[in-house]
Amino acid sequence: MVPDINFLLVGNSRLHWAKYSRNQSKFFHTKKEQKVPENIDLDELIWASVGKLPNFLLKKENEIKTKDIQLSNLPDYFGVDRALACIAALKIIENPFKKDLLIADFGTILSITKLNSYGSILGGQLVPGFLTQLKSMEQNTKNLKVPEKFEIPKKDFLFNTEEAILKGVINSLTGVINSLFNPKKDILIICGGDSEFFTKSLETQKENIINAPNLVMEGMIIHQLYMKNLI
Repeated sequence: MVPDINFLLVGNSRLHWAKYSRNQSKFFHTKKEQKVPENIDLDELIWASVGKLPNFLLKKENEIKTKDIQLSNLPDYFGVDRALACIAALKIIENPFKKDLLIADFGTILSITKLNSYGSILGGQLVPGFLTQLKSMEQNTKNLKVPEKFEIPKKDFLFNTEEAILKGVINSLTGVINSLFNPKKDILIICGGDSEFFTKSLETQKENIINAPNLVMEGMIIHQLYMKNLI
């Protein structure tokens, strides 16, 4: 039987956790200043990082780095979260027509990564994420504030300032996706903290969109099981 394994991805804004037990996975998230969750053995914890490390000790020998991941045309400097998402997409997404996979990770940064059905990285783009854009407006202007509610306005031209901010930022992010996604050639997989919010927005414009919010964590599990010859 596969042993119980705990995983951690240190993000830019939050900590992302996965517990793998008896061929089932449980995912949850905590703030960086929170204590380590119960029943997590830091000596056995498998982890990766794209953000500032938390204030508890992580064993270097348990770290997953980009160079550890076996994908064609993958540079060592590529974000480990993007590489792990690619591993998961290749493994779990049904792709009978061998389309390219377009992964959009909606987090602090919107990272867009494209790979072909054989696992070769084709490149991507990086864009300031949803909250990053909203906070930037507040920090760099006198009168604009982060909206209190995140409800997608239906109209395109708005008078209310909060609605105008939301619509503009949403359009900037969905516009990038729409410019890159060709449903005839690609499968679009959306993941990350804001994935559900943006899946709803994109589904009104495109078909065949897969929402896999924990794709990166699934990639960590798949990678570790593969390295231990458990799959």
